[in-house]
Amino acid sequence: MARGKLITIEGLDGAGKSTLAVALQRALAARGAHVELLREPGGVEVSERIRALVKDPTLNVLARTEALLYAAARAQLVGERLEPLLAEGVGVLLDRFVDSSLAYQGAGRGLGIEEVRAINLFATGGLQPDRTLLLDIAPAEGRARQRTRAEEPDRLEREDDGFFASIAAAYRELALAEPQRVRVIDASQPAELVLDDALAQLADLLSG
Repeated sequence: MARGKLITIEGLDGAGKSTLAVALQRALAARGAHVELLREPGGVEVSERIRALVKDPTLNVLARTEALLYAAARAQLVGERLEPLLAEGVGVLLDRFVDSSLAYQGAGRGLGIEEVRAINLFATGGLQPDRTLLLDIAPAEGRARQRTRAEEPDRLEREDDGFFASIAAAYRELALAEPQRVRVIDASQPAELVLDDALAQLADLLSG
């Protein structure tokens, strides 16, 4: 049995990751492909509890603690859901993965890309996405979109403009370093065009 493909979606808050993830799952299902949709942090009970903790705006979570909490949630998701699904030949569409920690904690929090990469290598057992779709958007536009949402911003969404500028720059560097895996999509386009671009960037992977 062929191993399932892991497709991750990355980008700043407000880039439209969740919207694309749902649309992409539907589009792939219409083509006869069964793909599980999961999110990070979350996807399993332990990780969902960590999600509630790490996003709570009333808590003072230190940068190193934050990075370790995300890695812990990721470790549980990989062991409990991702690896079993992939081993069974099921494709997985994942809203955020290791690249988020490299950008947000490694760059945004100033902990260092390689330092954060090391703890996530341990957490994931070295699991790598087969393809990553990076939704590229100007930080100001992402924040403007966030303000239109009904819910209150979470702990990370309350950070300043400099924090998100550092993250955006880190994402661009990650894409430049791994162009075969990381495909950049203009997230300022209408959602239907973002979906079209995403499908185009997955065509070779899904036909293999």
